[in-house]
Amino acid sequence: MIIVFGSINLDLIFNLPRIPAPGETVLGPSTRIEPGGKGANQAVAAARDGARVIMAGSVGRDTLGDTALTLLRAAGVNLDRVGLVADSTGCAAISVDPAGNNAISVGSGANLSSRASQVEDAVLGSDTTVVLQMEVPVAETAALIARAKVRGARIVLNLAPAAALPEEALRAVDVLVVNETEAAWLGRHLNCKATAKALRDRLGGVSVVLTRGGEGAEVAGSEDVWHEAAEAVDAIDTTAAGDCFVGVLAHRLDRGETLRAAVRRATIAAAVCCTSHGSQGSIPTAAETDAFANDQAGMSR
Repeated sequence: MIIVFGSINLDLIFNLPRIPAPGETVLGPSTRIEPGGKGANQAVAAARDGARVIMAGSVGRDTLGDTALTLLRAAGVNLDRVGLVADSTGCAAISVDPAGNNAISVGSGANLSSRASQVEDAVLGSDTTVVLQMEVPVAETAALIARAKVRGARIVLNLAPAAALPEEALRAVDVLVVNETEAAWLGRHLNCKATAKALRDRLGGVSVVLTRGGEGAEVAGSEDVWHEAAEAVDAIDTTAAGDCFVGVLAHRLDRGETLRAAVRRATIAAAVCCTSHGSQGSIPTAAETDAFANDQAGMSR
């Protein structure tokens, strides 16, 4: 079972001819409104890949809150541990250029009211994978990592956006996922090189997956280090690809697959995600990921 503790947002997505520079206004043809937030995106990704998922987080008692939960509900994610709070629902403004690059601004809102206590000890155990990011209060993330570790749960941390966690918490996770920007920040924070191997060694053996977009991923497992090639696709929107990767990775680890196999599956799912517009809505189902993988296998014969 997957437990995701993290953010739940509503995304405003602007397809623009270019990402605005500071002080610049860039006009686009339209706006899409879609559920998002790193926590919710990762929960949907795991559920669509076939996992049983519990979401813990917070939304506001406003008109945005119910909309922010629609795709979680549609994916069958358990929402019993999602709190309704007085603050406004988290909201993100996402600008996307024709190459699929994006720039994101987030108003945290209700996400700052999320508490580790929303996940009770009874659902933490050796048959549980806990997935966390950095869009809810850092102290609450650290507290849940500590409790999950004591109870024997697998812990997958996506250090996104990069922020300071106590080193004790970082060393307690099983798999740390970072992109290049986050790895660079963490390397400076820990006074080590920003490579998967250096971060793994500095953190006492924590498996590290360093994603590099179209260049694939650099992976340092408990015993080996390798480069996982990206799938070649015509990317039109990369907005939720990283979250898709994390959610699918967590599901595959939860079902007992090796880190290498889980990274391969997550890489394929993230590639499929990049071929559709949107954030949470672009995350593929297991059938869509399977179909892409089968097509690629057929082409390589």
